[in-house]
Amino acid sequence: MRLLSVSGLVSKANEIRIDIVKEISIAGSGHVGGSLGVADIITAFYFRILNHNPKKPDWEERDRLIISNGHICPAQYAALAHAGYFVQTKLAKLRKLGSPLQGHPERERLAGIETTSGPLGCGLAQAAGIALAARIDDRRFRVYCIASDGEHDEGNHWEVVMFAAKYKLSNLTLIVDRNNIQIDGRTEDVMPLNPLVDKYRAFNWNTLEIDGHNFSQIISAINQARAFYQGPTVIVANTIPGKGVSFMEGDFRWHGKAPNKDEAKIALKELETTLKIK
Repeated sequence: MRLLSVSGLVSKANEIRIDIVKEISIAGSGHVGGSLGVADIITAFYFRILNHNPKKPDWEERDRLIISNGHICPAQYAALAHAGYFVQTKLAKLRKLGSPLQGHPERERLAGIETTSGPLGCGLAQAAGIALAARIDDRRFRVYCIASDGEHDEGNHWEVVMFAAKYKLSNLTLIVDRNNIQIDGRTEDVMPLNPLVDKYRAFNWNTLEIDGHNFSQIISAINQARAFYQGPTVIVANTIPGKGVSFMEGDFRWHGKAPNKDEAKIALKELETTLKIK
């Protein structure tokens, strides 16, 4: 598929944010804060980074993108629709009974979904297993995993951090959505994670830190990860939850809350104005 320029990625990410608000508003439930915050990273993957083919979603040599924090799936669903995996009108079926667009992604229900997620802290284990299997089978595809900062509270996540370093899984790249919130409040109040970057370095990971809303930095970090062959890479991407909607930005209360009709109207007006400016 056609790769987008940085300016094209900016516009596409804003279109995806508009669909995120619409999806969750229609559903009446969902996680809007993290979905808006990760939209730039998701957009970069589907429209610049991944080696994939929407017309052949099961192509064996495709790169794998594993979403560990499955509650941000509205962002992934919107990106998949824009990339051509399914028609965009299907986004209105988010969280409906019998719909393949459930509140957490389910493998084999929707083209482009690599793993079923829900329980936090499990995605990196899935990604590391796929990466190790790829090495054993001498496959050349890369494995990417997006994980939230809040799920670093889970012990099994750190077990896999050790596992990936032990086996020097250079075909594995972890992107940490460092938005500093979780459902109960600020991460540093609930369970302090800092110094997060230093912790990954201590676990022998190639460690990078970026602005998760800067496409040039996102692309550059991925290129650095591809060029590193001594072990796994983690990219700590600093993001703003609720990005693009002023009354949601940085507010943990929007972690798992859906906007009502009036709030959605205000949010969409902001996002549509930004899109016109871009």
